[in-house]
This record gives sequence, C-alpha cells and structure tokens, in this order.
Amino acid sequence: MAGNSFGKLFTLTTYGESHGPALGGVIDGCPSGIKLDLEEIQNELNRRKPGQSAIVTQRKEPDTVKFHSGIFEGVTTGTSIGFVIENTNQKSHDYSHIKDSYRPSHADYTYDKKYGIRDYRGGGRSSARETACRVVAGAIAKQVLRGIEIKAYVSGVGTMQLNKPYTEIDLSAIESNIVRCPDQDMATKMEDYIKQVRSKGDTVGGIVSCVIKNVPAGLGEPVFDKLHAELGKAMLSINAVKGFEYGSGFNGSTMYGSEHNDAFNSDGSTKTNYSGGIQGGISNGMDIYFNVAFKPVATLIQKYETIDKHGNPVEMQGKGRHDPCVVPRAVPIVEAMAALVLADFYLINKIYQ
Repeated sequence: MAGNSFGKLFTLTTYGESHGPALGGVIDGCPSGIKLDLEEIQNELNRRKPGQSAIVTQRKEPDTVKFHSGIFEGVTTGTSIGFVIENTNQKSHDYSHIKDSYRPSHADYTYDKKYGIRDYRGGGRSSARETACRVVAGAIAKQVLRGIEIKAYVSGVGTMQLNKPYTEIDLSAIESNIVRCPDQDMATKMEDYIKQVRSKGDTVGGIVSCVIKNVPAGLGEPVFDKLHAELGKAMLSINAVKGFEYGSGFNGSTMYGSEHNDAFNSDGSTKTNYSGGIQGGISNGMDIYFNVAFKPVATLIQKYETIDKHGNPVEMQGKGRHDPCVVPRAVPIVEAMAALVLADFYLINKIYQ
C-alpha cells in the first residue's frame, strides 16, 4: 500500500489502523538541536482526541504519545523520530454488522475493490483515527517553525456561516468553546445545531478556516510544487475533506482584475491580500489564509439501504461511536498539515542559502 508518507525533506510516514493495537509514525528530516516542549505536543493531541465533549464521538482514548527515537533529553538529535499512540478503547464488535456490507460514501467498497480485502473495524486504515499521527508530527513542525503562527477555527457548520473576515475575529477565543468557533454567539448556535442533528441520528458538515501569520517571503517552488498546491494536497488528504480554497478563492472569479490586484506598499507588503499570501506559488510575506470544507460524516445512526459484497440490497443501521460533525476535532489536524507543509518548504529554502 503506497501513499503512507508525506513531505520531501521534513517527512512523515504513518502506520496503524483504527482498531489495531496502535497507531504510529516516523518523522525524518527534523533538524537537530530543536528543544521540544513535549507537553505542548500532548496538548495538541488532546485537542484532537475523541471523547473530549458532548458533540464528538464518545470513544475514550487517552491518545498518549510515546517517543521511541530521535529525541534525547528533550532535544531532537537529527535522526528519525519514532513514536507510537496505543489504542486502548476499541469496540470492534460494533462493526460486525458491516463485515460483508458496504457503508455508502465510505471507503469500504473502494478498499475492497483495490486490495481484495479490508479491515471493516472502524474502517481500518481509512479511519480518521490515523490523523492523530499527523497531529504529533505537526506539533513538532510547529516548534521547528517558531515565530510562525498557525491558527485554525470553525467558521461553518451546515448552513450556519461565520461571515466575518479573520481580521475582525479574536483568534485567541478559538479554544473558549467546544465548537472551536471564536465567535461565542455563533458557537452556541452551532453547538445546539450539532446536538439536534445528533439526536436525529444524522450528521452535518462544516468549514475550518486557517490563518498563518509571520510567514517569510520566498517559501514555495515554481510550477508543480507551488506552496498553495502543496497546502491543497495536504488538506485534501484529510478524511472527509471535499474542498480547499485560499485567498479570495472562488469569490475571486467574480471580481475585476482592477479590484483583485494587490497593490504594493513601498516596503513590499500589499494594501490588500486577495492573493492569500501566495503569488506565483511562493509566499510573499503577507498572511496566508484558506478554507477547508468537510462533508457530513457518512455513518448514520439510522436505517438506510445499501448493498452487500455480492451486490444484494440490504438494510443497515450505523452502530458504535461516531462524530455527528467532524469540524471541531479537525481544527488541530488542519493546523498540523499546514505546519508540515511549511516546515518542508522551510528546509527546502535552506538549500538555496
């Protein structure tokens, strides 16, 4: 199975399944001499872990990371960083009813067709539980990128949208509520809505917005390795992501060039930032900002029609512990993937210096 590694110089390779004994990964290319705040790495995992509030899956996992290599007395050695996160609260029997059937809009059918075998327990390798490994690596990447600030937040749940530019939002309020929406009034409405959706056995999607500040100019490569292209790939690799836009995004297509062009100030900064901090695929020193759209979770705790592996129609009903809306827990994942992309380009840039 290919596709388990991400990055060119700062790389992450992950392994493990949702209901296996553990998840883990190997980080290569991390510079030596980086003093790590191990508590902060665990805090990032705690932001992603299940069971943290009433509006997420109630699977209880401590998600405690254990490092096996690459760190000595809290400092990176420059060698590969190996880590493991043990699974402690699997309930594999919750998935016995889908052993021979395919859940609509899941990876069940495609994995079976590609490999001829699938781990039906929680989706196996296709489970979003794999993203815990990304959060570990992203937390380390953030500490490599000290001075660069990466903040993601929930800006939409279903049709409820926080229609404010990030410049008018208090980003320090992101962790003040369980939805991770920095507008408390909207957060309360979103929380109530997610609870209503959950009570019906249904799910809902949403949008995570991300802002990256203090990015130096010059990160990114021309043509195929543009900074925004790598950010797009990183975000679209996250489970349930259906869309990515940066800067003016799709709204930019409705504007005139005279409106959309970012005029320069004398110091090289720009008066506007419709470019989203990236021009020609290379960072220009302005804030990078983008939106990531997440679909509704495919597992429904209600009856629905599907087919079994022989093509026969069957009736199913989701069981087990699932998120009614993934976006509150997706916030640290979006941040982590953004950090991995920037750390990679930061190291690539050093080649030229």
